[in-house]
Amino acid sequence: MSLSPDRTPCVVSIQNPVLRGFNPDPSFLRVGDDYYLATSTFEYHPAVRLHHSTDLVHWETIGHALDDGFDLKGIPDSGGVWAPSLSHADGMFWLAYSVVRTMDGDDKDIDNYLVTATDIGGPWSAPVHLGSRGFDFSFFHDPDGSHWIVGVQWDQRPEYPSFSGLVIEQYLPEERRCAGEARLIYSEDSLVEGPNLYVIDGWYRLLIAAGGTGWNHGITSARSRSLFGPYERDPRPAVLTTRDAPGEPLQKAGHGELVQTPAGGWLLAHLASRPTMHLGERYSTLGRETCLQAVRFDEDGWLRLRDGGHHPQTVVAIEDVGPDASRAAGSPVHRGFADEFDQPELDRRRWSTLRAAVPGDVADLRARPGWLRLRGGHSPSSVFDQSMLVTRVEEHVSTVEIVLDAAPTSPREAAGLIAWYDRSGWIWLQLTFDAEHGRHLRVVQRDGTRTTRSEPVAVPAGPLRLRAELSGPELRFAVAGAESEWSAVPGVWPAWTLSDDHGDRLRFTGLFFGVRADDLDSRGWAADFDRFEIGFAVSTSASSS
Repeated sequence: MSLSPDRTPCVVSIQNPVLRGFNPDPSFLRVGDDYYLATSTFEYHPAVRLHHSTDLVHWETIGHALDDGFDLKGIPDSGGVWAPSLSHADGMFWLAYSVVRTMDGDDKDIDNYLVTATDIGGPWSAPVHLGSRGFDFSFFHDPDGSHWIVGVQWDQRPEYPSFSGLVIEQYLPEERRCAGEARLIYSEDSLVEGPNLYVIDGWYRLLIAAGGTGWNHGITSARSRSLFGPYERDPRPAVLTTRDAPGEPLQKAGHGELVQTPAGGWLLAHLASRPTMHLGERYSTLGRETCLQAVRFDEDGWLRLRDGGHHPQTVVAIEDVGPDASRAAGSPVHRGFADEFDQPELDRRRWSTLRAAVPGDVADLRARPGWLRLRGGHSPSSVFDQSMLVTRVEEHVSTVEIVLDAAPTSPREAAGLIAWYDRSGWIWLQLTFDAEHGRHLRVVQRDGTRTTRSEPVAVPAGPLRLRAELSGPELRFAVAGAESEWSAVPGVWPAWTLSDDHGDRLRFTGLFFGVRADDLDSRGWAADFDRFEIGFAVSTSASSS
């Protein structure tokens, strides 16, 4: 492949992660001069984040594939939408995804779907059910015009390996269904998942996630001259991994997809985590993030990192990524945002909710112009109707501030600023009420099944300003009246518990900051919020305590 006559080679420097904060399982695609990444959202709504770039440096979240009418109520923590697969064929974008509905012990109830669109911005078609055989399904569009899905086959029988190999099944687009017969094409004694299939240089090439999505994660590959195999495994243990290098800044590297640049080079998108340290242990509070690496095929035809080794790089130089590359060098990447709540609708590219959209009469932008009126909902334990808006935390050093105006009259009414991981992990600076202390603040923490509350903090009448400061594994809060100076809320709170790596539960998401309101008696109580502002201090090194 050669450069077009009007294109001058240009080298851009990519700083990893390119999608910071909770953005795992990247599916990578180039259509013309446009690059796209789709990432997993699990129990969060809207589902399947879609990101766009023309220079690989600046990425914009352009929306979600699964939004209006999509509902995950009842889904467990870290269930929901797993591992989207974004591809382009026959003039359409194809998006395959899994919905994991239960994940108890040996059992996983999974439904796989396909939606399509002629434009990445939608509208997306009604979903086609692809069966429930397993998860991590991706589409392979064979040059002969046929279409195939490749994925993990799950076995619930306790005496058999749960990950029982990678299977392929033909998809019949005219009939909008799978052929019904799957063939096993690859298996190992150890865990393999996240398969993607390509035809490159006359080989059918499987790119495979191996070792689980924790500290042992990695990417390997296998190849065959035939679609159905047999597939020969790469003689090296991994194309990409940090399982042997706990000090590398990008940990848990794995689950990748390939894209070819206009100049003919190859790029690998993959997930990784930047852990923070607490008492010598690593905690991935930011979740799994998306990175890019330059790769090549060696003299024996195996995929390798372009610059050697198998550890991901934080800074990657890439030549001729597209016509906008020359503008990338001098243009800063902006972090953080502020929301004045003065628009007619919430920006759902920034804001997420749990399991389903929050109705407009619950997150109300019209009742008090310039404010968000959030009507209280279920408790933080609910898998149904919580009233909470959250946004991803992108750096280990972060600050968020809000203005809160609320008048709770019961201990069952509360609102405030929350650091959220899941229903078993959150730290909430809440304004509430009881007969002894009146209207006051407390910090309430959930860690597993244990809930603790701080001593009450007296507050002045009227609107309050609330602030949270994240510094690596530690979280601090502050409060101020409308015209007064900031005052620290006593206590240092363990942000490291809000991570994939704390506790013995399967946890696959990341840390969010947000606003919430509880009305546990369902009497219609509401709290008003103004100006949510979040800022990030960009760093590539881990913080510690």
